[in-house]
Amino acid sequence: MQRPNSTTLRVVSLNFNGIRSAAKKGAFEFLEAHQADIVCVQELKAQQENIDGVPSAPTHHWSAFHCAEKKGYSGVGIYARQVPDKVIHGFGDAEFDAEGRYIQADFGKLSIISLYLPSGSSSDERQQAKFRFLERFLPKLQSLVKAAKKDGRELLICGDWNIAHTEQDLKNWKSNQKNSGFLPEERAWLSGLFDNLGLVDIHRQLAPDATGEAYTWWSNRGQAWANNVGWRIDYQIGTPRIAAAARQVEVYKAQRFSDHAPLVIDYEWKL
Repeated sequence: MQRPNSTTLRVVSLNFNGIRSAAKKGAFEFLEAHQADIVCVQELKAQQENIDGVPSAPTHHWSAFHCAEKKGYSGVGIYARQVPDKVIHGFGDAEFDAEGRYIQADFGKLSIISLYLPSGSSSDERQQAKFRFLERFLPKLQSLVKAAKKDGRELLICGDWNIAHTEQDLKNWKSNQKNSGFLPEERAWLSGLFDNLGLVDIHRQLAPDATGEAYTWWSNRGQAWANNVGWRIDYQIGTPRIAAAARQVEVYKAQRFSDHAPLVIDYEWKL
């Protein structure tokens, strides 16, 4: 995807499914070649000392990470060409901050958040944890939006939300209606962010009719990737002004760095 001009802000969201694994598969070379300005990453599966030793990581970028307490699990981070004014690790919830699911970097009047929602697919216990996350994270989003309106600030929340919003957003929607990631309660929660908080699903704004070309995750089982049996669960969700500045979107599929594909969106925005 060509950069429109020098004032473009290119934001990439990518679930690494292990930063060391993704690095070996060329993820950082891709980010450099695409001239990413801000990169929100999820599922680091590493501690800070492991991340510091990752080969080919962009040394010219500023970076910050919120790692899980459990080794080899979860974790989020942000890379940026510019040093932010402020960084916030976690959203103030002891259970989920221990899992490394939220990091925020403020650049002037723009707050960038890398977010990794829990998956509930492995067990009912984890699905209940996911529901707890949704319940506790909503007030945080409400307060962020309220403060942003008051301060003239924009929010851009990038990451793996582990929810496919509508029937357009996954291949086999009929057979997945009772499965984690496409449950009515999860989809309604996501709808509430758009309908009640005024946040915008920026990919869908730019490509309202996209189906298979918009998928960002494929199961490693069977031939899901080969047959494009995918889900759109990675989003860049923003407040109206930053959303209106979005110009083009790409889900990069020419190379595979993990079971997710990078979501690349260009904004007419200067930090």
